[in-house]
Amino acid sequence: MDAHSNCPNVSIPCYNEQRDKKKRYTVYKVMVRVGRHEWFVFRRYTEFDKLYNTLRKQYPALNLKLPAKRIFGDNFDPEFIKQRRTGLHEFIQKIVTLPQLSNHSDVRDFLQMDKSQNISDASDDDDEKNNTTSRNINLGPSANPQAKPTDFDFLKVIGKGSFGKVLLAKRKRDGKCYAIKVLQKKVILKRREQKHIMAERNVLLKNVKHPFLVGLHYSFQTTDKLYFVLDFVNGGELFFHLQKERTFAEPRARFYIAEMASALGYLHSLNIVYRDLKPENILLDFQGHVVLTDFGLCKEGISQADTTTTFCGTPEYLAPEVLKKQPYDNTVDWWCLGSVLYEMLYGLPPFYSRDTHEMYDNILHRELPMRPGASTTAWSILQALLEKDNTRRLGYKDDFNEVQSHVFFASINWDDLVQKRIPPPFNPSV
Repeated sequence: MDAHSNCPNVSIPCYNEQRDKKKRYTVYKVMVRVGRHEWFVFRRYTEFDKLYNTLRKQYPALNLKLPAKRIFGDNFDPEFIKQRRTGLHEFIQKIVTLPQLSNHSDVRDFLQMDKSQNISDASDDDDEKNNTTSRNINLGPSANPQAKPTDFDFLKVIGKGSFGKVLLAKRKRDGKCYAIKVLQKKVILKRREQKHIMAERNVLLKNVKHPFLVGLHYSFQTTDKLYFVLDFVNGGELFFHLQKERTFAEPRARFYIAEMASALGYLHSLNIVYRDLKPENILLDFQGHVVLTDFGLCKEGISQADTTTTFCGTPEYLAPEVLKKQPYDNTVDWWCLGSVLYEMLYGLPPFYSRDTHEMYDNILHRELPMRPGASTTAWSILQALLEKDNTRRLGYKDDFNEVQSHVFFASINWDDLVQKRIPPPFNPSV
């Protein structure tokens, strides 16, 4: 593998503010991508400043720039934070584009380059051993042999991943807009990821009629690319809205969690475990309903009585049984649902630490940190979903039926929810 393929791609898409006892400070969420691995690192301004001073002394000729400290004025003024975030983004971008800096031990430590990150490694997948690949990828019943890229006007990139990108496209014959996921065949074949891609296609095919799951209309391929024509969901990532507002009020969080639970319950009824529920994988449509997307980590063929052992997912949301590499089942999704609810109510995942190993230890051993602000029923469902013993976790006995019966959802009419008769608490500006 060449050096360029190991070069991290970094960005600071949003900021997050949290309280530490009586101190109030801003935490910047740095997104890091290397190849097909992706993770987040939370850093305060003081940590950026420490790194800057270290590098500036060693490489004065590079003329690195960092937003200056603010001695007077409100450090939590939104405009100031926005400007500082832009400056920090430019600083970290410059660092990773310079080879002498991107390989610097302090930079690697800052970005947590040498720790276990968001892992979904094909070589570790117990179902992918002895898997052979071919240039001709079977797209199954979703394939439309007549379709071709020239059927569309590709307008802009709306998402990027390790295998390709997602583009907003308008179909020429009727003017309809779609999100088209374009994947590089050679990357998929080289990394033996065919099965993950096909799992995504199979999940999408099964999900086309569910209101809270993105639908696949059809797929096609050229000699070097795969094209998945998906619903265009234009209300933005839930992650974006959550980071912008820091936390959600409990009624709003309950609405989103109920729609997610409905989607997960539907997947489980098809013997599919989602495995990677997190705000970044949840979109809002133009009305404000959630849409579950990104099925690259879904595991097909897992019934409530079955288990799987593949290590994958996002560190902040990994269930204890996944960390222990023990067999797991549908209940891993209910743990993730609890993690997302916790983050919506409090602003950070429940066991979060900037040190990945400490975070893993927290997930395995630390009691759920109770914070003020949530109702008794909210705290009750958080404890039930974030139960470390999955055999005692909410959803273990009767899956979605058990979850939806919790008192936290007493105000939810589930039939109205699925029919989208409950007005969303927030309408995206689209």
